[in-house]
Amino acid sequence: MTESTVQEQRHRLPVRKLFAASAGNALEWFDWTIYATFSIYFAGAFFPAGNDTLALINTFATYALAFFFRPLGGVLLGRFADTRGRKPAMILTILLMAGGSVAIGLLPTFAQVGWLAPILLLLARVAQGLSLGGEVSNASAYLGEIAPPARRGRYSAFFYISTGSAVLVATVLGFVLARTLDKAQLTAWGWRLPFLLGGVFGLVGLWLRRSLAETELFEQTKTKARKIERPLLTTLTHHPKAVGRLVGFTMLSTLCYYTFFSALTSFAVKNRHADADAVFLALSVGTALFIALQYPLGALSDRFGRKPQLLVWSGATAVVVVPLSTLIGPGIGGLLVVFCVGLGLYTAMTSIAPAIMSELFPTELRGLGIGAWYNLTVAIFGGTAPLLITLFGAVSQTLYFWYVAVGAAIAFAVILTLPETKGSELR
Repeated sequence: MTESTVQEQRHRLPVRKLFAASAGNALEWFDWTIYATFSIYFAGAFFPAGNDTLALINTFATYALAFFFRPLGGVLLGRFADTRGRKPAMILTILLMAGGSVAIGLLPTFAQVGWLAPILLLLARVAQGLSLGGEVSNASAYLGEIAPPARRGRYSAFFYISTGSAVLVATVLGFVLARTLDKAQLTAWGWRLPFLLGGVFGLVGLWLRRSLAETELFEQTKTKARKIERPLLTTLTHHPKAVGRLVGFTMLSTLCYYTFFSALTSFAVKNRHADADAVFLALSVGTALFIALQYPLGALSDRFGRKPQLLVWSGATAVVVVPLSTLIGPGIGGLLVVFCVGLGLYTAMTSIAPAIMSELFPTELRGLGIGAWYNLTVAIFGGTAPLLITLFGAVSQTLYFWYVAVGAAIAFAVILTLPETKGSELR
């Protein structure tokens, strides 16, 4: 038995550290998800009464607009993380996100303050957009940098274990509220409860992240990072392939995430006449499967590679997403198939997302490189997903899903160009 084999067997996951890093990410995604999940109930609170569809479109437009502050957050907080540290950047993102969540939970309605209501809603969403723009890149960089090369997939899995857990809590909460409160109660005040709960989670996340140590790779490169002039331009001039590949697979990842975790909720209820509690139940089951598959698939990538998993995910999504969309309807059976198959495939990507992104850029540009280009792609394709599924649904019941299938085909072609990086040392 070789020495490296013995060391591999003796390795123990730093579970407390991984959960401390990921717990903050869970808060971020809980707060971000409940906006889309409960939008069908609070849309009328912030816009003029009389046209429910227009109010929902305006709410989703606010949702989409806030996405465009994510790239700014990715640039500012990513650069902050590259020069000042991953830990302080991750603490700042929690404060911004939790503050925005509490603000939304306490906002006055359009009937009370007129057009000031949607303006305040937009400002709270801007704070959350800036926060999430920095969170994904910095948490991904942190997990990638503390992981041994041979176990980076396993460590990366904790990122979406936390994300999935947060989404599961949000959807279960939606299911419980839909079963215990009537629509009038949800519309009047019930939708505020999840946003206020996000503030409580913020205190827990802040306490957990304060215990984290800074990564060794950051300590080794912080001086070099501070000397870089025009760092955003440097990512393009020195690492153009990395930028292109990141945009390529992030496009499909974003479409998958916001389709299955956000947009389908209101689409199924409004366009396919599904019961809200059935949708929440099916999404909860699919999310539980999504969480359960993260670690096994992260470990699988450490053994067989990142590229095969990404090809299976993108190729299969291109083939099945349109047929899956035909199963969305009143019955719970079809909804279970849609969410379990869609999210099960998506896990092949999410389980290794921090590893893939961390392996694209050197440490001194990692926070900024991921933060800027990942979030720009998310802003374009994720921020518009709920709006597009609503608009396309008025034209054709499957048009939006053909749009996702085309995105999957493009991502498959981009992934073919990726080099295999399992077991590699981070630069």
